[in-house]
Amino acid sequence: MTDNLSAKISASLAGPARQIGEAVWDALANPQGLALPHPFTRFAFFDALEESGSATVKTGWAPAHLLLECDGKPIGLMPLYRKSHSYGEYVFDRGWADAFSRAGGRYYPKLQASVPFTPVTGPRFLIAAGEDRTATAQALLQHAAQAVVETESSSLHITFLTKEEWDIAGAAGFLLRTDKQFHWENRGYANFDEFLKELASAKRKNLRKERASVLEAGVSFDWLTGDTLTEAAWDDFFECYEATGNTKWNPPYLTREFFSRISASMGEQILLIMAKKDGRYIAGALNFFDGETLYGRNWGSTEFVSFLHFETCYYQAIDFAIARGLKRVEAGAQGEHKLLRGYLPAPTYSAHAIAHEGLRRAVAEYLDQEREAVAEHMEELSEIAPYRKS
Repeated sequence: MTDNLSAKISASLAGPARQIGEAVWDALANPQGLALPHPFTRFAFFDALEESGSATVKTGWAPAHLLLECDGKPIGLMPLYRKSHSYGEYVFDRGWADAFSRAGGRYYPKLQASVPFTPVTGPRFLIAAGEDRTATAQALLQHAAQAVVETESSSLHITFLTKEEWDIAGAAGFLLRTDKQFHWENRGYANFDEFLKELASAKRKNLRKERASVLEAGVSFDWLTGDTLTEAAWDDFFECYEATGNTKWNPPYLTREFFSRISASMGEQILLIMAKKDGRYIAGALNFFDGETLYGRNWGSTEFVSFLHFETCYYQAIDFAIARGLKRVEAGAQGEHKLLRGYLPAPTYSAHAIAHEGLRRAVAEYLDQEREAVAEHMEELSEIAPYRKS
């Protein structure tokens, strides 16, 4: 990790991201100095979640970010939360919690290394430029595991980490879990029609029918990004987001203030797709992007139009990715209906450290079976993908 053997490594649990500070956080999150870094490692995103009241102690997300220093120099960071529930994570462990509770154990609080409410793969070990990545990651894992004991938590869960990080965690003795999402890959298409040509005839006709149906309903679309992200547009989107959340799930996780904060601090990496009918917005899809990928995040609508969800979230996203020359669209968690629309299965990874030996053993046995089942299911899905067979 350092050539100076006398250098001292220390770790501390901070509170909110502001206690670490934007300069330190982003130097660790973006050591390459990219103009468009991974949006969900940026200080601006975590700060907006925490300062808007979306991810706070009150909502069950107590910030406890792990900062690693060497002779006083920040070298590593693991975004970390002490949690009193399992909501907003998209890697489901409530069955583990229920089983442990029935056996007389206490599953909460637990430590969660993740981006709240954001099922997107990305770095969970934020490491300074010039540091040995493997050694620093190992040190972060070691101190995070120690934090489980220090905070009197049951376990540590690192979700949607990269494959490289997952392998390092596995070598360190963490339990390994897999799941899948659906991603669209840009194979150098000049436009949406070129993409359609690669689909089987029946699937191609189906997509064209769905897109035509939305147009025939009188719906048009605005792509808002950067300076075109107005507070009025956010008001309209939040109305859609809140309406859909209240109808299908629990009250939405994200507050209205969150959207204003990200708009002001990272609007250049936001694409808000708004659907308009009869002169007013009736639906919207929030996306983020970096130099390679468009990340679909939140959706909502106040009016039903056939196929509007598919058009707004999937087809408009493909159009934008092609126009910007992005390599892929990640469409978020779950949803096998995405497969028939050209989005193929892609693996996701999580790693888990559980203090109680009995619970750890039971979870390990379950995960061995689950990983095998996930791999088999992904193979089955790939075989029924809508693309023409070579």
